[in-house]
Amino acid sequence: MEQPAISDYGYLSDCRSGALVSRAGSIDWWCPNRFDSPSVFGRLLDPNGGHWKLAPVAVGQAGHRVQRSYQPDTLVLRTVHHTAEGSVVVTDALAAEVGARAHEFGMRSPAVLLRVVEGLSGRVPMTLDYRPRPEYGLLTPYLRELPDGSVAAMAGSVALVLRCAGLPLRAEQDGVRQTFAVDAGQVLGFDLAYAPAYGEPPARLDPVSTLADTVLAWEAYRESHRYEGCYPEVVRHSATVLTGLTYARSGAVAAAPTTSLPEEFGTDRNYDYRFCWLRDFAMTMRALWVAACPTESSRLFEWAARSIGRIGSDPVPVLFGLEGERDVSEHVCPHLIGYAGNGPVRAGNDAWLQRQLDVPGEVISAVWRLHDYLGEQLPAELRDMVLGLAEQVATTWRLPDRGIWEPRDRERHYLSSKVLCWVAMDRAVRLAPQLGEQADVRRWAGIRDEIRATVLRDGFDERRGVFTAAFGSPDLDAAALYLPVVGFLPATDPRMWATIEAVERELGGADGLIHRWADDPAGFVLCSFWLVECLVLAGERERAARLFEQVTGYANDVGLFSEQIDPATGAHLGNTPQALSHIGQVNAAWRLTDPTGE
Repeated sequence: MEQPAISDYGYLSDCRSGALVSRAGSIDWWCPNRFDSPSVFGRLLDPNGGHWKLAPVAVGQAGHRVQRSYQPDTLVLRTVHHTAEGSVVVTDALAAEVGARAHEFGMRSPAVLLRVVEGLSGRVPMTLDYRPRPEYGLLTPYLRELPDGSVAAMAGSVALVLRCAGLPLRAEQDGVRQTFAVDAGQVLGFDLAYAPAYGEPPARLDPVSTLADTVLAWEAYRESHRYEGCYPEVVRHSATVLTGLTYARSGAVAAAPTTSLPEEFGTDRNYDYRFCWLRDFAMTMRALWVAACPTESSRLFEWAARSIGRIGSDPVPVLFGLEGERDVSEHVCPHLIGYAGNGPVRAGNDAWLQRQLDVPGEVISAVWRLHDYLGEQLPAELRDMVLGLAEQVATTWRLPDRGIWEPRDRERHYLSSKVLCWVAMDRAVRLAPQLGEQADVRRWAGIRDEIRATVLRDGFDERRGVFTAAFGSPDLDAAALYLPVVGFLPATDPRMWATIEAVERELGGADGLIHRWADDPAGFVLCSFWLVECLVLAGERERAARLFEQVTGYANDVGLFSEQIDPATGAHLGNTPQALSHIGQVNAAWRLTDPTGE
Protein backbone atom coordinates (compact mmCIF):
# COMPACT_ATOMS: atom_id res chain seq x y z
CA MET A 1 0.00 0.00 0.00
CA GLU A 2 1.30 3.44 -0.94
CA GLN A 3 1.14 5.71 2.11
CA PRO A 4 -1.19 8.66 1.57
CA ALA A 5 0.33 12.08 2.16
CA ILE A 6 -0.45 13.61 5.55
CA SER A 7 -2.37 16.33 3.72
CA ASP A 8 -4.57 13.67 2.08
CA TYR A 9 -6.46 13.19 5.32
CA GLY A 10 -9.67 14.87 6.40
CA TYR A 11 -10.61 15.07 10.06
CA LEU A 12 -13.75 13.90 11.85
CA SER A 13 -14.58 14.65 15.49
CA ASP A 14 -17.32 14.14 18.04
CA CYS A 15 -15.46 16.16 20.72
CA ARG A 16 -14.58 12.85 22.34
CA SER A 17 -12.35 11.26 19.73
CA GLY A 18 -10.97 12.00 16.28
CA ALA A 19 -10.71 10.01 13.05
CA LEU A 20 -8.70 10.58 9.86
CA VAL A 21 -10.15 9.63 6.47
CA SER A 22 -8.07 9.64 3.30
CA ARG A 23 -9.03 10.95 -0.13
CA ALA A 24 -9.26 7.31 -1.18
CA GLY A 25 -12.06 6.78 1.35
CA SER A 26 -10.12 4.87 4.01
CA ILE A 27 -10.46 5.67 7.70
CA ASP A 28 -6.89 4.98 8.80
CA TRP A 29 -6.99 6.40 12.35
CA TRP A 30 -9.61 6.24 15.07
CA CYS A 31 -9.17 6.08 18.85
CA PRO A 32 -12.84 5.70 19.76
CA ASN A 33 -12.91 5.97 23.55
CA ARG A 34 -11.16 9.35 23.61
CA PHE A 35 -8.44 11.15 21.66
CA ASP A 36 -5.57 9.57 23.62
CA SER A 37 -6.95 6.03 23.87
CA PRO A 38 -5.55 3.08 21.83
CA SER A 39 -6.57 3.01 18.19
CA VAL A 40 -8.86 0.50 16.51
CA PHE A 41 -7.81 1.80 13.08
CA GLY A 42 -4.08 2.54 12.88
CA ARG A 43 -3.05 2.07 9.26
CA LEU A 44 -1.82 5.65 9.46
CA LEU A 45 1.17 4.22 11.37
CA ASP A 46 1.44 0.68 9.99
CA PRO A 47 -0.07 -1.20 7.01
CA ASN A 48 -1.41 -3.81 9.43
CA GLY A 49 -2.80 -1.33 11.95
CA GLY A 50 -6.43 -1.59 10.82
CA HIS A 51 -8.67 0.50 8.56
CA TRP A 52 -12.15 0.89 7.07
CA LYS A 53 -12.27 1.67 3.37
CA LEU A 54 -15.55 2.60 1.67
CA ALA A 55 -15.10 3.88 -1.87
CA PRO A 56 -15.65 3.12 -5.55
CA VAL A 57 -13.78 0.13 -6.93
CA ALA A 58 -12.25 2.59 -9.42
CA VAL A 59 -10.35 4.55 -6.76
CA GLY A 60 -6.86 5.28 -8.06
CA GLN A 61 -7.67 4.26 -11.63
CA ALA A 62 -7.51 6.51 -14.68
CA GLY A 63 -10.46 8.83 -14.85
CA HIS A 64 -11.20 8.70 -11.12
CA ARG A 65 -11.54 12.18 -9.64
CA VAL A 66 -12.21 13.31 -6.05
CA GLN A 67 -13.80 16.49 -4.69
CA ARG A 68 -13.98 17.01 -0.93
CA SER A 69 -15.50 19.64 1.33
CA TYR A 70 -16.88 20.04 4.81
CA GLN A 71 -20.48 20.98 5.16
CA PRO A 72 -20.23 24.62 6.32
CA ASP A 73 -19.48 25.11 10.03
CA THR A 74 -19.15 21.36 10.64
CA LEU A 75 -16.61 18.56 10.61
CA VAL A 76 -18.96 16.47 8.47
CA LEU A 77 -16.93 15.55 5.39
CA ARG A 78 -18.39 15.04 1.90
CA THR A 79 -16.23 13.18 -0.61
CA VAL A 80 -17.55 13.07 -4.17
CA HIS A 81 -16.05 10.36 -6.36
CA HIS A 82 -16.36 10.77 -10.14
CA THR A 83 -15.72 7.54 -12.07
CA ALA A 84 -16.26 6.26 -15.59
CA GLU A 85 -19.40 4.46 -14.36
CA GLY A 86 -20.90 7.48 -12.61
CA SER A 87 -20.59 9.62 -9.50
CA VAL A 88 -21.18 8.88 -5.84
CA VAL A 89 -20.81 10.87 -2.61
CA VAL A 90 -19.66 9.41 0.71
CA THR A 91 -20.47 11.58 3.73
CA ASP A 92 -18.45 10.80 6.86
CA ALA A 93 -18.96 11.98 10.44
CA LEU A 94 -18.56 11.01 14.06
CA ALA A 95 -22.06 11.07 15.50
CA ALA A 96 -23.29 13.66 17.94
CA GLU A 97 -25.74 12.56 20.60
CA VAL A 98 -29.20 12.68 19.12
CA GLY A 99 -30.78 16.05 19.87
CA ALA A 100 -27.57 17.65 21.21
CA ARG A 101 -27.44 21.37 20.48
CA ALA A 102 -25.11 24.28 21.23
CA HIS A 103 -22.98 23.63 24.32
CA GLU A 104 -24.44 20.16 24.85
CA PHE A 105 -22.51 19.09 21.76
CA GLY A 106 -19.92 16.41 22.51
CA MET A 107 -20.79 15.97 26.17
CA ARG A 108 -22.26 12.48 25.65
CA SER A 109 -20.99 11.43 22.23
CA PRO A 110 -22.01 7.84 21.46
CA ALA A 111 -18.72 6.83 19.76
CA VAL A 112 -20.26 5.95 16.41
CA LEU A 113 -18.74 6.45 12.95
CA LEU A 114 -21.31 7.31 10.30
CA ARG A 115 -20.74 6.76 6.57
CA VAL A 116 -23.60 7.50 4.18
CA VAL A 117 -23.28 6.60 0.49
CA GLU A 118 -25.49 8.34 -2.08
CA GLY A 119 -25.51 7.65 -5.81
CA LEU A 120 -25.42 10.82 -7.88
CA SER A 121 -25.33 9.39 -11.41
CA GLY A 122 -24.86 6.09 -13.20
CA ARG A 123 -24.27 2.82 -11.39
CA VAL A 124 -21.05 2.84 -9.37
CA PRO A 125 -19.39 -0.37 -8.14
CA MET A 126 -18.25 0.11 -4.54
CA THR A 127 -15.86 -1.73 -2.27
CA LEU A 128 -16.08 -2.20 1.49
CA ASP A 129 -12.90 -3.27 3.28
CA TYR A 130 -13.21 -3.30 7.07
CA ARG A 131 -10.36 -4.58 9.21
CA PRO A 132 -10.51 -3.49 12.85
CA ARG A 133 -7.29 -3.93 14.83
CA PRO A 134 -7.73 -2.76 18.45
CA GLU A 135 -4.93 -1.87 20.87
CA TYR A 136 -2.78 -0.08 18.26
CA GLY A 137 -2.98 -3.12 15.98
CA LEU A 138 -1.94 -5.70 18.54
CA LEU A 139 -5.29 -7.51 18.45
CA THR A 140 -7.14 -9.27 15.62
CA PRO A 141 -10.74 -9.55 16.81
CA TYR A 142 -13.21 -12.38 16.56
CA LEU A 143 -15.89 -11.43 14.02
CA ARG A 144 -19.42 -12.75 14.22
CA GLU A 145 -22.37 -12.25 11.88
CA LEU A 146 -25.53 -11.16 13.71
CA PRO A 147 -29.13 -12.02 12.70
CA ASP A 148 -29.82 -8.46 11.50
CA GLY A 149 -26.99 -8.61 8.94
CA SER A 150 -24.48 -6.65 11.04
CA VAL A 151 -21.05 -7.85 12.15
CA ALA A 152 -19.74 -7.76 15.72
CA ALA A 153 -16.02 -7.63 16.48
CA MET A 154 -14.71 -8.46 19.94
CA ALA A 155 -11.09 -8.20 21.12
CA GLY A 156 -9.63 -7.33 24.50
CA SER A 157 -11.52 -4.43 26.00
CA VAL A 158 -13.19 -3.41 22.72
CA ALA A 159 -16.59 -4.20 21.21
CA LEU A 160 -17.49 -2.96 17.72
CA VAL A 161 -20.62 -3.47 15.63
CA LEU A 162 -20.72 -2.60 11.91
CA ARG A 163 -24.18 -2.27 10.33
CA CYS A 164 -25.74 -1.30 7.04
CA ALA A 165 -29.50 -1.31 6.58
CA GLY A 166 -30.27 -2.97 3.25
CA LEU A 167 -26.87 -4.62 2.81
CA PRO A 168 -26.20 -7.80 4.80
CA LEU A 169 -22.55 -7.92 5.79
CA ARG A 170 -20.43 -11.07 5.56
CA ALA A 171 -17.65 -11.67 8.05
CA GLU A 172 -14.37 -13.24 7.09
CA GLN A 173 -11.72 -14.41 9.52
CA ASP A 174 -10.13 -10.99 10.00
CA GLY A 175 -12.56 -8.50 8.52
CA VAL A 176 -15.35 -7.71 6.06
CA ARG A 177 -14.56 -7.46 2.36
CA GLN A 178 -17.33 -7.18 -0.18
CA THR A 179 -18.49 -5.22 -3.19
CA PHE A 180 -21.85 -3.72 -4.04
CA ALA A 181 -23.22 -1.18 -6.51
CA VAL A 182 -24.98 2.13 -5.92
CA ASP A 183 -27.47 3.55 -8.41
CA ALA A 184 -28.31 7.21 -8.91
CA GLY A 185 -30.62 8.31 -6.11
CA GLN A 186 -29.89 5.30 -3.92
CA VAL A 187 -28.78 5.91 -0.33
CA LEU A 188 -27.01 3.40 1.93
CA GLY A 189 -26.12 4.23 5.52
CA PHE A 190 -23.33 2.52 7.46
CA ASP A 191 -22.63 2.90 11.15
CA LEU A 192 -19.77 1.51 13.22
CA ALA A 193 -20.42 1.69 16.96
CA TYR A 194 -17.82 1.27 19.71
CA ALA A 195 -18.33 0.31 23.36
CA PRO A 196 -16.17 -1.13 26.14
CA ALA A 197 -16.36 -4.91 25.98
CA TYR A 198 -17.71 -5.24 29.53
CA GLY A 199 -20.20 -2.40 29.65
CA GLU A 200 -23.32 -1.35 27.79
CA PRO A 201 -23.52 -2.65 24.20
CA PRO A 202 -22.58 -0.35 21.30
CA ALA A 203 -25.20 2.25 20.43
CA ARG A 204 -27.66 1.44 17.68
CA LEU A 205 -28.39 4.49 15.52
CA ASP A 206 -30.00 5.13 12.16
CA PRO A 207 -27.05 6.49 10.16
CA VAL A 208 -29.00 8.70 7.74
CA SER A 209 -31.13 10.50 10.34
CA THR A 210 -28.24 10.65 12.85
CA LEU A 211 -26.00 12.20 10.20
CA ALA A 212 -28.60 14.92 9.58
CA ASP A 213 -28.90 15.52 13.32
CA THR A 214 -25.10 15.70 13.67
CA VAL A 215 -24.98 18.40 11.00
CA LEU A 216 -27.63 20.36 12.93
CA ALA A 217 -25.65 19.96 16.16
CA TRP A 218 -22.51 21.41 14.57
CA GLU A 219 -24.42 24.24 12.90
CA ALA A 220 -26.19 25.16 16.14
CA TYR A 221 -22.89 25.23 18.00
CA ARG A 222 -21.20 27.50 15.49
CA GLU A 223 -24.29 29.68 15.08
CA SER A 224 -23.98 30.64 18.75
CA HIS A 225 -20.59 32.24 18.02
CA ARG A 226 -20.42 35.36 15.90
CA TYR A 227 -17.12 36.58 14.43
CA GLU A 228 -17.00 39.91 12.64
CA GLY A 229 -13.59 40.55 11.19
CA CYS A 230 -11.23 39.77 8.34
CA TYR A 231 -11.36 36.37 6.67
CA PRO A 232 -14.56 35.24 8.40
CA GLU A 233 -14.85 31.88 6.60
CA VAL A 234 -11.25 30.99 7.47
CA VAL A 235 -11.70 31.97 11.11
CA ARG A 236 -14.98 30.11 11.48
CA HIS A 237 -13.46 26.98 9.98
CA SER A 238 -10.37 27.10 12.21
CA ALA A 239 -12.62 27.70 15.22
CA THR A 240 -14.59 24.63 14.19
CA VAL A 241 -11.37 22.61 13.99
CA LEU A 242 -10.39 23.82 17.48
CA THR A 243 -13.83 22.82 18.74
CA GLY A 244 -13.22 19.41 17.17
CA LEU A 245 -9.96 19.10 19.12
CA THR A 246 -11.75 19.81 22.40
CA TYR A 247 -12.55 16.94 24.73
CA ALA A 248 -16.00 18.15 25.66
CA ARG A 249 -16.36 16.26 28.95
CA SER A 250 -13.54 18.24 30.57
CA GLY A 251 -12.89 21.16 28.22
CA ALA A 252 -9.28 20.12 27.55
CA VAL A 253 -7.95 20.88 24.08
CA ALA A 254 -5.79 18.21 22.45
CA ALA A 255 -2.74 19.58 20.63
CA ALA A 256 -3.58 17.15 17.80
CA PRO A 257 -5.57 13.91 17.48
CA THR A 258 -2.59 11.88 16.23
CA THR A 259 0.73 10.51 17.43
CA SER A 260 4.11 10.01 15.81
CA LEU A 261 3.56 11.67 12.43
CA PRO A 262 7.15 12.70 11.68
CA GLU A 263 8.37 16.28 11.90
CA GLU A 264 11.38 15.19 9.85
CA PHE A 265 11.89 11.94 7.97
CA GLY A 266 14.86 9.83 8.98
CA THR A 267 14.91 11.12 12.57
CA ASP A 268 13.15 10.14 15.78
CA ARG A 269 11.23 13.42 16.00
CA ASN A 270 7.88 11.64 16.25
CA TYR A 271 5.82 12.61 19.28
CA ASP A 272 2.39 11.95 20.75
CA TYR A 273 0.30 15.13 20.71
CA ARG A 274 -3.02 13.72 21.96
CA PHE A 275 -2.79 15.61 25.26
CA CYS A 276 -3.52 19.09 26.50
CA TRP A 277 -0.52 21.41 26.78
CA LEU A 278 -1.20 24.35 29.08
CA ARG A 279 0.51 26.58 26.54
CA ASP A 280 -1.79 25.43 23.74
CA PHE A 281 -4.76 25.67 26.09
CA ALA A 282 -3.96 29.30 26.86
CA MET A 283 -3.41 30.18 23.20
CA THR A 284 -6.67 28.44 22.36
CA MET A 285 -8.45 30.65 24.87
CA ARG A 286 -7.30 33.71 22.96
CA ALA A 287 -8.37 32.17 19.65
CA LEU A 288 -11.80 31.34 21.06
CA TRP A 289 -12.07 34.90 22.35
CA VAL A 290 -11.28 36.13 18.84
CA ALA A 291 -13.85 33.76 17.34
CA ALA A 292 -16.50 35.16 19.73
CA CYS A 293 -16.61 32.10 21.97
CA PRO A 294 -15.91 33.64 25.42
CA THR A 295 -18.69 31.71 27.13
CA GLU A 296 -16.49 28.58 27.10
CA SER A 297 -13.92 30.28 29.33
CA SER A 298 -15.29 29.42 32.77
CA ARG A 299 -15.40 25.68 32.16
CA LEU A 300 -12.00 25.63 30.46
CA PHE A 301 -10.38 27.56 33.29
CA GLU A 302 -12.02 25.20 35.76
CA TRP A 303 -10.33 22.31 33.96
CA ALA A 304 -6.95 24.08 34.12
CA ALA A 305 -7.24 24.93 37.82
CA ARG A 306 -8.30 21.41 38.80
CA SER A 307 -5.64 19.79 36.63
CA ILE A 308 -2.83 21.92 38.03
CA GLY A 309 -4.02 21.47 41.62
CA ARG A 310 -2.36 23.29 44.49
CA ILE A 311 0.83 24.91 43.32
CA GLY A 312 3.97 24.39 45.34
CA SER A 313 7.69 24.51 44.61
CA ASP A 314 7.65 21.86 41.88
CA PRO A 315 7.49 23.11 38.27
CA VAL A 316 4.00 23.63 36.91
CA PRO A 317 3.23 20.66 34.66
CA VAL A 318 3.54 21.33 30.94
CA LEU A 319 0.77 19.00 29.80
CA PHE A 320 -1.97 16.74 31.09
CA GLY A 321 -4.18 13.91 29.99
CA LEU A 322 -7.57 15.01 28.79
CA GLU A 323 -9.22 14.47 32.16
CA GLY A 324 -6.34 16.06 34.08
CA GLU A 325 -4.02 13.04 34.43
CA ARG A 326 -0.53 14.14 35.47
CA ASP A 327 1.58 11.10 34.49
CA VAL A 328 1.49 10.56 30.70
CA SER A 329 4.78 8.67 30.54
CA GLU A 330 6.01 7.78 27.10
CA HIS A 331 6.57 4.33 25.66
CA VAL A 332 7.35 2.99 22.21
CA CYS A 333 5.03 0.65 20.27
CA PRO A 334 7.67 -1.60 18.68
CA HIS A 335 5.18 -3.57 16.57
CA LEU A 336 4.28 -0.46 14.51
CA ILE A 337 6.71 0.61 11.76
CA GLY A 338 5.54 4.24 11.78
CA TYR A 339 4.15 6.56 9.12
CA ALA A 340 5.81 5.61 5.80
CA GLY A 341 8.18 3.41 7.81
CA ASN A 342 9.40 6.32 9.89
CA GLY A 343 9.41 5.05 13.50
CA PRO A 344 9.39 5.04 16.40
CA VAL A 345 5.71 5.20 17.24
CA ARG A 346 5.20 6.68 20.69
CA ALA A 347 2.26 6.61 23.10
CA GLY A 348 2.59 9.18 25.88
CA ASN A 349 4.88 12.17 26.00
CA ASP A 350 7.77 12.63 28.41
CA ALA A 351 7.67 16.40 28.00
CA TRP A 352 5.40 16.26 31.06
CA LEU A 353 8.62 15.98 33.11
CA GLN A 354 10.20 19.13 31.70
CA ARG A 355 10.48 22.59 33.24
CA GLN A 356 9.08 25.16 30.81
CA LEU A 357 8.96 28.57 32.45
CA ASP A 358 6.77 30.18 29.80
CA VAL A 359 3.70 28.15 30.79
CA PRO A 360 2.50 30.25 33.79
CA GLY A 361 2.71 33.38 31.66
CA GLU A 362 0.55 31.85 28.96
CA VAL A 363 -2.10 30.81 31.48
CA ILE A 364 -2.19 34.09 33.41
CA SER A 365 -2.32 35.98 30.11
CA ALA A 366 -5.35 33.93 29.08
CA VAL A 367 -7.08 34.85 32.35
CA TRP A 368 -6.29 38.50 31.74
CA ARG A 369 -7.62 38.29 28.20
CA LEU A 370 -10.99 37.07 29.48
CA HIS A 371 -11.09 38.85 32.83
CA ASP A 372 -14.10 40.94 31.81
CA TYR A 373 -16.16 37.73 31.56
CA LEU A 374 -15.00 36.32 34.90
CA GLY A 375 -16.53 38.78 37.35
CA GLU A 376 -15.19 41.41 39.75
CA GLN A 377 -13.65 38.65 41.86
CA LEU A 378 -12.27 35.55 40.20
CA PRO A 379 -13.75 32.20 41.28
CA ALA A 380 -11.78 30.77 44.19
CA GLU A 381 -10.02 27.95 42.30
CA LEU A 382 -9.08 30.28 39.46
CA ARG A 383 -7.88 32.98 41.87
CA ASP A 384 -5.71 30.49 43.74
CA MET A 385 -4.29 29.21 40.46
CA VAL A 386 -3.27 32.69 39.31
CA LEU A 387 -1.78 33.54 42.71
CA GLY A 388 0.14 30.25 42.77
CA LEU A 389 1.43 30.66 39.23
CA ALA A 390 2.55 34.23 39.89
CA GLU A 391 4.40 33.20 43.04
CA GLN A 392 6.09 30.32 41.29
CA VAL A 393 7.35 32.61 38.52
CA ALA A 394 8.54 35.07 41.15
CA THR A 395 10.80 32.40 42.67
CA THR A 396 11.89 30.45 39.56
CA TRP A 397 12.30 32.88 36.66
CA ARG A 398 16.08 32.95 37.01
CA LEU A 399 16.33 29.18 36.36
CA PRO A 400 17.10 27.61 32.96
CA ASP A 401 14.41 25.56 31.24
CA ARG A 402 13.59 23.61 28.07
CA GLY A 403 11.75 26.42 26.32
CA ILE A 404 8.72 26.51 24.06
CA TRP A 405 10.10 23.98 21.53
CA GLU A 406 10.77 21.28 24.15
CA PRO A 407 14.29 20.15 23.17
CA ARG A 408 15.37 16.95 24.86
CA ASP A 409 19.04 17.83 25.28
CA ARG A 410 19.66 20.34 28.09
CA GLU A 411 18.18 23.36 29.79
CA ARG A 412 19.09 26.91 28.77
CA HIS A 413 18.04 30.45 29.59
CA TYR A 414 15.63 30.76 26.67
CA LEU A 415 14.64 34.27 25.68
CA SER A 416 10.98 33.39 25.02
CA SER A 417 10.67 31.75 28.45
CA LYS A 418 12.01 34.83 30.22
CA VAL A 419 9.67 37.07 28.25
CA LEU A 420 6.70 34.93 29.25
CA CYS A 421 7.85 35.19 32.88
CA TRP A 422 7.60 38.95 32.37
CA VAL A 423 4.10 38.42 30.92
CA ALA A 424 3.12 36.41 34.01
CA MET A 425 4.14 39.23 36.36
CA ASP A 426 2.71 41.96 34.16
CA ARG A 427 -0.70 40.33 33.79
CA ALA A 428 -0.79 39.34 37.47
CA VAL A 429 -0.30 43.00 38.40
CA ARG A 430 -3.16 43.98 36.08
CA LEU A 431 -5.39 41.27 37.56
CA ALA A 432 -4.66 42.33 41.14
CA PRO A 433 -8.08 43.99 41.72
CA GLN A 434 -9.72 40.61 41.00
CA LEU A 435 -7.27 38.58 43.09
CA GLY A 436 -8.03 39.94 46.53
CA GLU A 437 -5.70 40.81 49.39
CA GLN A 438 -3.12 38.12 48.62
CA ALA A 439 -2.03 39.91 45.44
CA ASP A 440 1.51 41.18 46.17
CA VAL A 441 1.38 43.95 43.60
CA ARG A 442 4.44 45.96 44.61
CA ARG A 443 6.69 42.90 44.72
CA TRP A 444 5.34 41.49 41.48
CA ALA A 445 5.84 44.82 39.70
CA GLY A 446 9.43 44.96 40.91
CA ILE A 447 10.12 41.42 39.64
CA ARG A 448 8.43 42.26 36.35
CA ASP A 449 10.75 45.22 35.86
CA GLU A 450 13.79 43.14 36.83
CA ILE A 451 12.90 40.46 34.28
CA ARG A 452 12.48 43.08 31.58
CA ALA A 453 15.85 44.64 32.30
CA THR A 454 17.49 41.20 32.28
CA VAL A 455 15.98 40.28 28.91
CA LEU A 456 17.00 43.57 27.33
CA ARG A 457 20.55 43.18 28.67
CA ASP A 458 21.22 39.45 28.25
CA GLY A 459 18.85 38.48 25.46
CA PHE A 460 20.05 41.04 22.92
CA ASP A 461 23.18 40.35 20.89
CA GLU A 462 24.82 43.74 20.45
CA ARG A 463 27.18 42.41 17.78
CA ARG A 464 24.40 41.04 15.59
CA GLY A 465 21.86 43.64 16.66
CA VAL A 466 19.09 41.08 17.30
CA PHE A 467 17.38 39.16 20.06
CA THR A 468 18.64 35.59 20.08
CA ALA A 469 17.32 32.17 21.11
CA ALA A 470 18.90 32.07 24.57
CA PHE A 471 21.12 34.21 26.76
CA GLY A 472 24.67 34.06 25.43
CA SER A 473 23.63 32.29 22.22
CA PRO A 474 24.29 33.77 18.75
CA ASP A 475 21.45 31.76 17.20
CA LEU A 476 18.18 33.15 15.94
CA ASP A 477 14.88 31.66 17.10
CA ALA A 478 11.53 32.45 15.51
CA ALA A 479 10.04 32.50 19.02
CA ALA A 480 11.46 36.04 19.22
CA LEU A 481 8.50 37.03 17.01
CA TYR A 482 6.33 36.47 20.07
CA LEU A 483 7.75 39.53 21.86
CA PRO A 484 5.56 42.14 20.08
CA VAL A 485 2.58 39.76 20.08
CA VAL A 486 2.56 39.67 23.90
CA GLY A 487 3.40 43.35 24.23
CA PHE A 488 6.95 43.06 25.57
CA LEU A 489 8.32 45.46 22.94
CA PRO A 490 6.69 47.37 20.08
CA ALA A 491 7.39 45.87 16.67
CA THR A 492 8.67 49.30 15.66
CA ASP A 493 11.37 49.36 18.35
CA PRO A 494 14.66 49.36 16.36
CA ARG A 495 15.93 46.28 18.20
CA MET A 496 12.70 44.40 17.62
CA TRP A 497 12.34 45.43 14.00
CA ALA A 498 15.92 44.35 13.30
CA THR A 499 15.07 40.98 14.84
CA ILE A 500 11.89 40.63 12.78
CA GLU A 501 13.83 41.40 9.60
CA ALA A 502 16.57 38.93 10.55
CA VAL A 503 14.06 36.16 11.24
CA GLU A 504 12.30 36.80 7.95
CA ARG A 505 15.61 36.92 6.07
CA GLU A 506 17.47 34.04 7.74
CA LEU A 507 14.68 31.72 8.87
CA GLY A 508 12.20 32.38 6.07
CA GLY A 509 12.06 32.74 2.32
CA ALA A 510 9.92 33.64 -0.66
CA ASP A 511 7.65 30.72 0.26
CA GLY A 512 6.37 32.66 3.29
CA LEU A 513 7.27 29.85 5.68
CA ILE A 514 9.24 30.62 8.85
CA HIS A 515 11.50 27.97 10.36
CA ARG A 516 11.99 27.87 14.12
CA TRP A 517 15.78 27.85 13.87
CA ALA A 518 18.46 27.71 11.17
CA ASP A 519 18.59 23.93 10.69
CA ASP A 520 14.87 23.32 11.19
CA PRO A 521 14.01 21.39 8.00
CA ALA A 522 10.48 22.74 7.53
CA GLY A 523 8.42 25.85 8.09
CA PHE A 524 6.51 25.97 11.36
CA VAL A 525 3.00 27.23 10.59
CA LEU A 526 2.49 29.06 13.89
CA CYS A 527 5.70 31.06 13.40
CA SER A 528 4.56 32.19 9.95
CA PHE A 529 1.35 33.55 11.45
CA TRP A 530 3.36 35.23 14.22
CA LEU A 531 5.23 37.08 11.48
CA VAL A 532 1.90 38.23 10.07
CA GLU A 533 1.04 39.72 13.47
CA CYS A 534 4.45 41.40 13.73
CA LEU A 535 4.09 42.99 10.31
CA VAL A 536 0.68 44.38 11.24
CA LEU A 537 2.08 45.77 14.49
CA ALA A 538 4.90 47.40 12.52
CA GLY A 539 2.42 49.13 10.21
CA GLU A 540 3.04 46.79 7.25
CA ARG A 541 -0.58 45.70 6.92
CA GLU A 542 -0.67 45.08 3.17
CA ARG A 543 2.44 42.91 3.32
CA ALA A 544 0.97 41.12 6.33
CA ALA A 545 -2.25 40.38 4.42
CA ARG A 546 -0.31 38.97 1.47
CA LEU A 547 1.70 36.75 3.81
CA PHE A 548 -1.49 35.61 5.60
CA GLU A 549 -3.04 34.55 2.31
CA GLN A 550 0.17 32.86 1.17
CA VAL A 551 0.46 30.79 4.35
CA THR A 552 -3.26 30.02 4.39
CA GLY A 553 -2.77 28.60 0.90
CA TYR A 554 -0.68 25.77 2.37
CA ALA A 555 -3.74 24.27 4.08
CA ASN A 556 -5.00 21.08 2.48
CA ASP A 557 -8.08 20.93 0.25
CA VAL A 558 -10.40 20.95 3.27
CA GLY A 559 -8.62 23.73 5.15
CA LEU A 560 -6.54 21.68 7.60
CA PHE A 561 -2.99 22.39 8.78
CA SER A 562 -0.48 20.00 10.24
CA GLU A 563 2.36 21.31 12.38
CA GLN A 564 4.94 22.05 9.66
CA ILE A 565 5.19 22.53 5.90
CA ASP A 566 8.10 21.34 3.73
CA PRO A 567 9.12 24.45 1.74
CA ALA A 568 10.49 22.39 -1.15
CA THR A 569 7.33 20.37 -1.78
CA GLY A 570 4.52 21.97 0.23
CA ALA A 571 4.05 18.62 2.00
CA HIS A 572 2.58 18.63 5.49
CA LEU A 573 4.74 17.26 8.31
CA GLY A 574 3.99 16.44 11.94
CA ASN A 575 0.74 15.64 13.68
CA THR A 576 -2.50 16.78 12.10
CA PRO A 577 -4.67 18.75 12.40
CA GLN A 578 -2.47 20.82 14.66
CA ALA A 579 -4.17 23.16 17.14
CA LEU A 580 -1.29 25.65 17.23
CA SER A 581 -1.42 26.14 13.46
CA HIS A 582 -5.14 26.92 13.50
CA ILE A 583 -4.73 29.10 16.60
CA GLY A 584 -2.07 31.09 14.76
CA GLN A 585 -4.37 31.54 11.77
CA VAL A 586 -7.27 32.80 13.89
CA ASN A 587 -5.13 35.23 15.85
CA ALA A 588 -3.39 36.57 12.74
CA ALA A 589 -6.76 37.19 11.07
CA TRP A 590 -7.90 39.16 14.11
CA ARG A 591 -4.67 41.16 14.21
CA LEU A 592 -5.37 42.14 10.60
CA THR A 593 -8.85 43.19 11.75
CA ASP A 594 -7.73 45.08 14.86
CA PRO A 595 -4.00 45.88 15.12
CA THR A 596 -4.33 46.51 18.85
CA GLY A 597 -5.47 42.91 19.31
CA GLU A 598 -7.97 44.06 21.91
